Amino acid sequence: MLRILEVTPGATGVGIDLNEDDLARGRANAEERGLADRVRFVQESAVGTARGPADVVLCLSAGHALSDAQPPEHITAALHALRRLVTPGGRVVLGEGFWQRTPTPGELSAMWPDASPSEFHDLAGLVDIAVAAGFRPLWIETANGDEWEDFESAYQSDVEEWLAAHPDHPLAKETRDRVDRHRGMWLRGYRDVMGLAYLTLVPVN
Repeated sequence: MLRILEVTPGATGVGIDLNEDDLARGRANAEERGLADRVRFVQESAVGTARGPADVVLCLSAGHALSDAQPPEHITAALHALRRLVTPGGRVVLGEGFWQRTPTPGELSAMWPDASPSEFHDLAGLVDIAVAAGFRPLWIETANGDEWEDFESAYQSDVEEWLAAHPDHPLAKETRDRVDRHRGMWLRGYRDVMGLAYLTLVPVN
C-alpha cells in the first residue's frame, strides 16, 4: 500500500489488521517514507468493516483472515468480501497460494501439520474461483524462484544472525528449533511445489 501511495500523489490509504505490532510497523514505515499524513492503520477485522469501498483493495496472502472456512473454501468467501470493498471499476490485487504441481506424500509430510493436496487449487482453478465470484482477471502473475528465495531468506536472516552470535542464550534452543523447522518445511516441502499468484481483478458491474 505504501509503495502505491508513493507513486500516486494525492491518494490516501487505510491498512486494516488485528495485530497491533504489524500496525505499529506500518505506521513507522509510513513515517519513514513521509506518508504518515496520507495513511491510517486501524485495528479491526476487514470482515464486515464499514470502511470503503476503495478504488484499490490489496489482499496479499491474507484471504484466510476474511473467512472461517477451511482452505481452499476460504478463497471464495474472501473474494465475496473483497467484492463488497471495491468500487465499480476499481481493482482488487489478490495474492494467494496455489499448487504448481500435486505434492508428493513425502513433500506433504515435510510441510505444516495436516498439509493436504486439497488445501490449494492449481493456478487455473484459482482464477476460475475469482471469475465465479464476480471478477474479471486483468493480470495474472506468479512469484518466481528468485522472489521465493529472497522472501524465505529475508524472513529468517535476522534470527539466524542472532543465533550465530548467541548459541548459548536461554532462548536459543527454542528459536533454533523454530527456524530449522521452517527452513525444512520450505526446502524439503513446498519449494518448487507451492506457488504464489498475484491476480489483478476488476469487479463485474
